[in-house]
Amino acid sequence: MPRLSDDFISEIKYRNDLGELAASYMQLKRRGRNLVGLCPFHGEKTPSFNIYTENGSFYCFGCGVGGDIITFVMKIENLDYMEAVKFLAERAGMSMPEDDYDDSVSKLRTRIYEANREAARFFYAKLTSKEGAEGLAYLRNRGLADSTIRHFGLGFAPDERFALGNHLRSRGFTENEMIAANLVFKSRSGNSVLDRFYNRVMFPIIDVRGNVIAFGGRIMTDQKPKYLNTSDTLVFNKSYNLFSLNNAKNSKNDALILCEGYMDVISLNQAGFTNAVATLGTALTADQAALMKRYCKEVIICYDADEAGQKATARAIDILRRAGLVVKVISIPDGKDPDEFIRRHGDKGHAAFQNVLDNSGNDMEYRMQKLKSRYDLNNPQDKLNYLNEGVKLLCELDNPMERDIYASRLSDETDVSKASILEQVKQGMRRKERYRRKNEFSQLQKDISARDDRINPQHASNLRAVSAEENLIAFLVNNPDKLVYIHEKLRPEDFTTDFNRNLFEYFSVRIIKQQDPMTALSMDFTADEQAKIVRIVNSGADLPRTQQALDEYIDIILDEKAKPTESDIRNSTHDEFTNLFSRLKDKHE
Repeated sequence: MPRLSDDFISEIKYRNDLGELAASYMQLKRRGRNLVGLCPFHGEKTPSFNIYTENGSFYCFGCGVGGDIITFVMKIENLDYMEAVKFLAERAGMSMPEDDYDDSVSKLRTRIYEANREAARFFYAKLTSKEGAEGLAYLRNRGLADSTIRHFGLGFAPDERFALGNHLRSRGFTENEMIAANLVFKSRSGNSVLDRFYNRVMFPIIDVRGNVIAFGGRIMTDQKPKYLNTSDTLVFNKSYNLFSLNNAKNSKNDALILCEGYMDVISLNQAGFTNAVATLGTALTADQAALMKRYCKEVIICYDADEAGQKATARAIDILRRAGLVVKVISIPDGKDPDEFIRRHGDKGHAAFQNVLDNSGNDMEYRMQKLKSRYDLNNPQDKLNYLNEGVKLLCELDNPMERDIYASRLSDETDVSKASILEQVKQGMRRKERYRRKNEFSQLQKDISARDDRINPQHASNLRAVSAEENLIAFLVNNPDKLVYIHEKLRPEDFTTDFNRNLFEYFSVRIIKQQDPMTALSMDFTADEQAKIVRIVNSGADLPRTQQALDEYIDIILDEKAKPTESDIRNSTHDEFTNLFSRLKDKHE
């Protein structure tokens, strides 16, 4: 980890308020001294993301992510440590220090961005040259105007295996940089590097900051795979990004249209629907749903009407709902995909698709319709199955009015009383609530037992000691003036667990040096360690800050330290065992 001065990091944090920065990505509400909101890193309906304004840290009780403002930027912008610091420095109008620190990873990221940008220029130039005539004809035959091709920076990878590699080499890029960008790869012999993309129409993938981060390439024949995408690199993760989000985020529409493919998105854009995005060769992920949540409140799913598309739609509905998004589903007539539908309607493509949009139903209507199509309601058993499945869907709805509406629909369709249906829903909701409470209780038992504590693996076997140690650490961070008193009573070796001992020493040293205890967390600890530390410090902030409380923590730590271990008892002599037993008996009495 590059080492920057405490003064510089302190100034970065002073000039960048975490609450103000986070508010540009999510909605926050004040709760006492803190700010709370729906976590931007995982889907949730109840706010569990907390910003602690007193020490500039954050913690999510839902997914366990936590840290300081640098950690927040690293996570939300997918940056490494130095890039996050630079991001905040630029935001505050500060210059990076001239100190000699190791920023090799950051430099490689920059070179990957530059290589991708140069590759995009190369592919675009080839598309408009004699070599790219076949690719340009393909795109025009798909109904794309030259202005659309320019807007998306579409290109063509020549039918050669060394064209891009030779071009990038002539521009000063090394083999390692090109391989790191996944633009080339080593041949089997290892004597040369080959272009990853050749004889394909190219689609640059651009992030919301305007960086070319990856490519998708489409073959123009029936060869497989039809699409070839950049593998994950230092600047690209297919599960965290969306195609054309850089365009959609500037749309005035407060909804995003989620498509399956690049061409669907481009055709929709050309028809005037600039709020379209697509996943990148994979099924929708929870991270992509959380990303969309930053830019919209509603997502309209526009997947293919084939069986695979319908399965993907059902899965996407669940993921988007869990992310707290309103979901609608488009059913395109005649089973067409958006690209084919718009091209078929020519100049009237916009109006035709707008009509489909206007008639789209919410996800519940879609699922009820799909469910109904599986059953013959003239058959008593099918009708019963439809009712049972419909009740299960109604149990997923949080809004009582919404449940009432769809219960009425079920009643009308099956000639079963609405009251009976709602009674079944009520029973299902009770079962669901019991299941939820059971899971919460199981999770609480896990938390109390600490058997899943990976950061402090000694926690589970030292519950009482760890509780006191964590409370004392929180007390120290929130009351650094008590360090001398604590050191008079405790030594680091009095701590039972290694992690808490190291943490106590770490904060003690910083306080002795008159440094803010929390300033360098993102430099000195892993992301998981930071999350645990932030939870410890902020959970302890609401505990009593009295001398009596402090003395109780110290007494428990010393008491637990004095207890003999199993090893002590096993290896003790008869006299030693007698003494141990006597001491324990005296303490108990």
